Amino acid sequence: MEGLSRVLWRERELLDALLYRVELEQLVLMSGSARWLARVSQDVEAVLTTLGETELLRAVVADEIGTAVGLAASPTLRALAERSDEPWATILAEHRDALLALTRTIAERADANRALIAAGHRATRATLLAATTGAAALADLQVQEAAYGSALGTSARVVRTSLGDFLR
Repeated sequence: MEGLSRVLWRERELLDALLYRVELEQLVLMSGSARWLARVSQDVEAVLTTLGETELLRAVVADEIGTAVGLAASPTLRALAERSDEPWATILAEHRDALLALTRTIAERADANRALIAAGHRATRATLLAATTGAAALADLQVQEAAYGSALGTSARVVRTSLGDFLR
């Protein structure tokens, strides 16, 4: 149980780091400057990669504990908490509550970022089309669309982790 708790703490730390980066992404988007958008998106991707690796470790540890307490493969955190003795039942329930709160907040921020990205994309398109026509405008538009599209993909992936299944 102690090993699972350590992994859950690590996931909480990573989700907190992810929330920071998603909020930073939001500030960059709100500033209207695309200069740092790619870097912020890369930072989000880096945390997501580490989070994915940690989720694999957590899944292995949770399966081992689940088997030991008579649960089927891929047990939920709720099921593990319900089958555990104190103080682990309380500790696991607290981890679950904290992880749920963090994932909800991240999902809300990612949704807001997607809306900002879409608005920025529309504004850029309208400005470029209104200001000029021809090959140069089209090339600029394609660069902006690529930047916004890349950021949109990053934000959309923020909450697509196996953690959701584990927290059910």
